[in-house]
Amino acid sequence: MAFFDLVDFDDHEQVVFCSDKETGLKAIIAVHSTKLGAAVGGCRMWDYASDEEALVDVLRLSRGMTYKNAMAGLSMGGGKSVIIGDAKSIKSEALFKAFGRALNGLGGRYISAEDVNITTGDIAIANTETPYVTGTEGKSGNPAPYTALGTYLGVKAAVKHKLRRDDLEGLTVAVQGLGSVGFYLCEHLHKAGAKLVVTDINEDALARAKAEFGAEVVGLNEIYDVDCDIYSPCALGATINDGTIDRIKAKVIAGCANNQLAEPKHDQALVDRGILYAPDYVINAGGIINVSFEEDYCADKATRKVEEIYDTLIDVFTKADQEQKPTGMVADELAREIIARGGK
Repeated sequence: MAFFDLVDFDDHEQVVFCSDKETGLKAIIAVHSTKLGAAVGGCRMWDYASDEEALVDVLRLSRGMTYKNAMAGLSMGGGKSVIIGDAKSIKSEALFKAFGRALNGLGGRYISAEDVNITTGDIAIANTETPYVTGTEGKSGNPAPYTALGTYLGVKAAVKHKLRRDDLEGLTVAVQGLGSVGFYLCEHLHKAGAKLVVTDINEDALARAKAEFGAEVVGLNEIYDVDCDIYSPCALGATINDGTIDRIKAKVIAGCANNQLAEPKHDQALVDRGILYAPDYVINAGGIINVSFEEDYCADKATRKVEEIYDTLIDVFTKADQEQKPTGMVADELAREIIARGGK
C-alpha cells in the first residue's frame, strides 16, 4: 500500500499503529492536525473487513474532526482512533487499559473519548492508565444527547433554508440508525411533530421506536426508497453513494453519521438533484462541543454553544447559494480558513 499517496492521508501529522498481544488490542490512532490545539476525537470499535478498511476509516474520521472542531469554534485539533474487532467478543478491562497505555505514549497530542461501540465506562478504564481522555462520567459525561440536540437543530436549519418552514409538524423523516444518538434524535423529532420511518440492525431499538414514537419500520435497504422530506443518516458512513443517491426522494439530508458522502463527487451530485445536504461534521458537532466543557463543566453553557450549530449551518447554506457551490465544499473551505487563521 502506498500509504502517503492515499487520498484520505491528507497530510496527517501522525498515524500510530498499536497492538498488545496479551489483550488482543489492535488499534490505529490518527492525528490529523494540532494547529488549533491537541487533537481531540472519539475512539470507535468495529469489526472491519480488513486492516486497510480500518485505516481509511480512521483517516477520514480524524480529518473530519479537524474540520468539525474548527467550524464549532473550539480550540482543538482533530484526531480519531479505532480499535479493530467485534465489541461483543473482545471487550475487556485489560484491553482498555492497554489502549490507555497506547494513548499515554502520545503524550497528550491526542485525547480520546467514546464513539461507536465504546462507552464512557470503557473510557474510564483507559483513564486509569492515562489522563488523555475526555467525556468522562462526573464531568461532561455522555456526549450523545448533545450530538442529537445539535443534529435536531441542524435539521430545523436545513428545513428553514430549503422548505421555508420553521416547524417540522407533519414532515416525514427517514432515520437510518437507532444507536444512542439516533434514538435521542428521534425523541426530538417526535416531539416536534415529525412522522418517523426508521431502520436499524437492532430489533429491540426498532420495537422501542415503534412503541414510543409510532415509527414505521422498514428494512435496511428500503430506507433509501422511503417517500420522505428528510433523510437522516445516523449509522456508519458512506451511505450516500453511487448505489443510493438516485433512490433518495428527500429534499434535505441531515443526520448525525460521520463521513456520509462516499466520495467528494457526491457533494455536487446532491446539488444536481436539488437536495440540500447539511455537512456531517457541522451538524453532528454537539457531542464534541459538550466535551470541550469537560473542566468546570456547565450543562447550560454547553447547550448554548451547541445551539450555535443552527446559525453556522444557515451561514453555510447561504454562502453555498451565493457562490453556487455544494455545501460540503463550502464547509471545507470555511474550516480551512479558520485553521489558517489559527482559529480566529
